[in-house]
Amino acid sequence: MINADKPQQWKSDIAASVDLYNSWFLEFAPITFQETRGLAARLVADALVNADDLLNLTPDTLAAYPEMLPTMRLSTAPPIARDRLIGLARVAPHLVKRLENGSVPKRMSAEQLGEQLQRICDVIARLVDRDIFVWLSDNRSPDEVERLRAATIVADRLCGAQSDPIIRNAQEQRQLALIEAFLSRRGYVRKPHPAFQPITLMEAGTFTFRMNLPVGQVRKVIIPIDVVIQPHSPRPHGMPILIEAKSAGDFTNTNKRRKEEAQKIRQISEAYGPNAELILFLCGYFDSGYLGYEAAEGLDWVWEHRIEDLALLGL
Repeated sequence: MINADKPQQWKSDIAASVDLYNSWFLEFAPITFQETRGLAARLVADALVNADDLLNLTPDTLAAYPEMLPTMRLSTAPPIARDRLIGLARVAPHLVKRLENGSVPKRMSAEQLGEQLQRICDVIARLVDRDIFVWLSDNRSPDEVERLRAATIVADRLCGAQSDPIIRNAQEQRQLALIEAFLSRRGYVRKPHPAFQPITLMEAGTFTFRMNLPVGQVRKVIIPIDVVIQPHSPRPHGMPILIEAKSAGDFTNTNKRRKEEAQKIRQISEAYGPNAELILFLCGYFDSGYLGYEAAEGLDWVWEHRIEDLALLGL
């Protein structure tokens, strides 16, 4: 074991991990958020143009630009969540989900689709925030400054609703970049493993990100693995090293989700045998309760602030 069997080190490692995450967050999170907000503002402005600046939102417009629906939901007072829109408009849940994914249901009749889209348009028109879209009260087109101002406000709402995923994605990208740099210094090459070949035949000295592993004896389930590494000298059983990158900005969330990794390693072990192991790559708020639970489930981990411990895996 690398860290799971050394509880005497956990306290100092927890403190170092929290400090590292906080330093990154304070320096880079605002930049990440601002960049995302800028992109969102441009997308919202485009949506407003496509929607005739909300002067005449029609079912045809929504059908032609279904991806604008999240923007429309957040253009109301108060902003409404997806499920609230479904209830207020009395429309099929799958319709709203498909729209927000950028398409319209193919099996819904044109008459039924038009009727339900009209209900959505009616709800948005009734609740639209006229303090933001100031031109609506005068029934006129906005100037560029007004449109940009309104788009920025809605973009703030959009990013605020997605702030945790935005930060989590940026942190995950950073963790994977650190692992790639570590492996590259040791002569490893990033190379995807062919899906049709057993994982035990993965080429020595290679690694890949986000590999899908099929598990389950009766019902097949796909489990995504963040990092898969086949050492320069593969182990006798051929199983590569599996790593899950984990970061957290508070202690509460990690303890709520600590069973996920335990469930994942159980599924992997059932499918690939006892030689399969899952290593956690941790940065942030992981307390002794979380660590003790994972250690009891047979999981080990490497701290980002001590990334050189990855070498102890035989890399």
